[in-house]
Order: sequence, then structure tokens, then C-alpha cells
Amino acid sequence: MFSSKLEIQNQKCPAGFTLIELTVVLFLMALILSLSTLFFGNTLPSAKLSATGRELSATIRQARSLAQLHGTSQAVLVNLDTRRYGIEGRGARSIPPEIGIKVIDPLLGEVQGGTYRILFEATGGVEGAAIDLWNKKRILHIVTDPIVGTVTLRQ
Repeated sequence: MFSSKLEIQNQKCPAGFTLIELTVVLFLMALILSLSTLFFGNTLPSAKLSATGRELSATIRQARSLAQLHGTSQAVLVNLDTRRYGIEGRGARSIPPEIGIKVIDPLLGEVQGGTYRILFEATGGVEGAAIDLWNKKRILHIVTDPIVGTVTLRQ
């Protein structure tokens, strides 16, 4: 009699999951995956813009430091047509195609084509210029101070 009660209890409690439970879990997993894909898809362009702004401002700061360290003029070249920038004679980096760029010169105004040269003197001074980078959602401003030569990155 004792063994028959165990058999009856085992028949009442089925092992495993039902089809409805599995369907609900799979639906929730698909929903979470799709929402996370949308979230990360929207943050990628913003991250590329921030990274490009940090790299360009770091390149400008490095040119200033090299000018002061070696006691010679150093130039950062920004080619607006080929979308490349770098310290003259030291290689260049590319700007991603989805990021816009323009240079604002204090004398020439807005420059959107050709090669622009930011020259750092050995004393640390620079021809003051501003570089704007943008995508569909944000704009970054890289500003060089003409007297002290400092470089700031602003939104």
C-alpha cells in the first residue's frame, strides 16, 4: 500500500516544463535581447564621436608638448577633404565617415575643405583655432587657446 501511494504522487507531479512556460521564457529572452540591441545601437555613434574628439584633442596636446620639449615648431595637419589628421611627419589617423568636421579659424572663418595647419611654437603659443566635430545627435568643440596653447574639449 505504501508503494502505490508513491506511484500516485509521482503521476500527479510531472517532471519538466510545459510548452507554455517554455514559450513565455523564450519570448522574454527575445524581448530583452531586442531592447538591448536597440540601446547599444543608439550609443555606438555617440561613442565614436567622443572617441574621435578625445583622440584629436590628444593629438593636438601632444604636438604642443613636443614643441615645448624639443624647442621646435610642431604642426597638426587636418585634411578636411581626405578626413585625416595627425602631427606633421608622424603619421595620420582617419575620421569616421559618419562624423562631420569643420575648422573655425579666427581670421579665415569657417573652413570646410583643404588642409588646415595648427602650428605650435616652442614657447607653447598656437595660432588659435577651433575644430567642430558632429554627428546626428551631438556637437563637440575642440578649442585651442592662442596665448597659452591649452586645448579644451567641450560639448
